[in-house]
Amino acid sequence: MVGKGVLARFGFSLLALLPVMINGTAAAQAGPEGWRLLGRGGHVVLIRHSLAPGFGDPPNFTLGDCATQRNLSEEGRRQARAIRDAFRERGIPIEGVFSSQWCRCRETAALAFGEFREQPALNSFFERPELKAAQTRAMKALLNEHRPRAGNLILVTHQVNITALTDIVPDSGEMVVVALDKQGEPAVKARILILE
Repeated sequence: MVGKGVLARFGFSLLALLPVMINGTAAAQAGPEGWRLLGRGGHVVLIRHSLAPGFGDPPNFTLGDCATQRNLSEEGRRQARAIRDAFRERGIPIEGVFSSQWCRCRETAALAFGEFREQPALNSFFERPELKAAQTRAMKALLNEHRPRAGNLILVTHQVNITALTDIVPDSGEMVVVALDKQGEPAVKARILILE
């Protein structure tokens, strides 16, 4: 039997997804505010790689060999291209794009933004949770080293990295928009999820 607490949590998560389901192609939990913020520039966009079915990586995972990794599905590729289209249609300014070295992140970045630079600070620590603190410090350092001014900084990474930095558990392909305060700490401003 399912307890009331579980039902309450499940009901809340359905309510949280309601704007996405209603608006279809592009929606943000903060409504259109997320896109307005990005239109003004000066923000960091943390993107969880688009849909790559499965969990973790196979035991024979090798960083430079995509055949050994969990990769994007065709739906994930469509989602990445939908991100590209959403940025182009809105004329969102971009100052730089960085990606984890994992193939599913690199493919998301390539399909959505074209050019990007690999950045080990964005690599997953899912299989090595002891790296969480060091990896999160490295991510914060990356944000501050490339603090965006007129455009936006795009970081394509993994769920665990985004959660460690923001306490948000993003869906595949979800964007978490953050601003850096004077101390260089990220503050969440909006969430945007594009569905295909």
